[in-house]
Amino acid sequence: MATMWRRAMTYLGLGPDDDYDYDYEAPEEPAVRPAPRYAEPPPDTQIGAVRPLPREREPEPQPSPLRPRTSVVRPIAPQQPSPKPYAMSPVSFNEAQEVADKFMAGVPVIVNLQGAERELSRRLVDFASGLCYGLHGQMERVTNQVYLLTPTDVHVSDEDRRRLEERTL
Repeated sequence: MATMWRRAMTYLGLGPDDDYDYDYEAPEEPAVRPAPRYAEPPPDTQIGAVRPLPREREPEPQPSPLRPRTSVVRPIAPQQPSPKPYAMSPVSFNEAQEVADKFMAGVPVIVNLQGAERELSRRLVDFASGLCYGLHGQMERVTNQVYLLTPTDVHVSDEDRRRLEERTL
């Protein structure tokens, strides 16, 4: 019975190393390999002949003399004024969610960090810049420690920017 187990283990590669013959040598490859032979093409075919195909052009529409060309005039929807910026002076990082909620609702946000601690100011600026980058908005410094976060589809007029700068100075 023991020999049967030994043979099975040797067959599976689980036996002692002494049971294996390591004298196997791989056959040497010839130093020069013969060039591969390809079948010759039939004599009646032409190799390398390229002929460009003509492009099909769509006919340009010609105005019909029976039906005059008419223009379609569509009214442009009146552009809604951008919402008034929401101003806030956060005193804790928990107010960052309020900044994000207003920004995602399409409202420009003014973040006044002039009275905030240095560490809180740094964290909120990092949060606001990530928020603007992630939602394709824009963040710009209005004055020292005052930032304007503008959503991607909102435009703040130059007049509003000027008023904002005057208010914070």
